[in-house]
Amino acid sequence: MTKHIQKGTYYAVIFTAKQSDNTEGYAEMTKKMTELSKNQKGFIGIESVQENKNEITVSYWETMEDIRAWSMNERHIEAKDGGKDKWYDSFTVRICEIKREYAFGK
Repeated sequence: MTKHIQKGTYYAVIFTAKQSDNTEGYAEMTKKMTELSKNQKGFIGIESVQENKNEITVSYWETMEDIRAWSMNERHIEAKDGGKDKWYDSFTVRICEIKREYAFGK
C-alpha cells in the first residue's frame, strides 16, 4: 500500500557526520537534543542512523523560520559546539525543501 504522509511543502535538515573517538557525553546529549527538538515550533519528525563512526540524522520542519529558530536555540548551540570540540571529526548540514512525499508499507 502506498500512502501519503505529509501534505504540502516542508523542509528537511540532513546532518551527516564522521564521529571522533571521544564519545563521552555524546549519547546523553543526543537524547537531550532529540527531546528538545520535539518541543520546538514546526517540528515534524526525526530519523537517525549510525553505523561504525558514521551518522546520518534527518529532521523535518514545517518552515525555514522554524529551522532558523531551532538553530538559534541556546541548548542546541551548546550541543553544536560540543560536536565541533569533541564528538565529530567532520560534519555537513544540508537543508532541502520537500515538495512531494509518498511511502510504501504493509
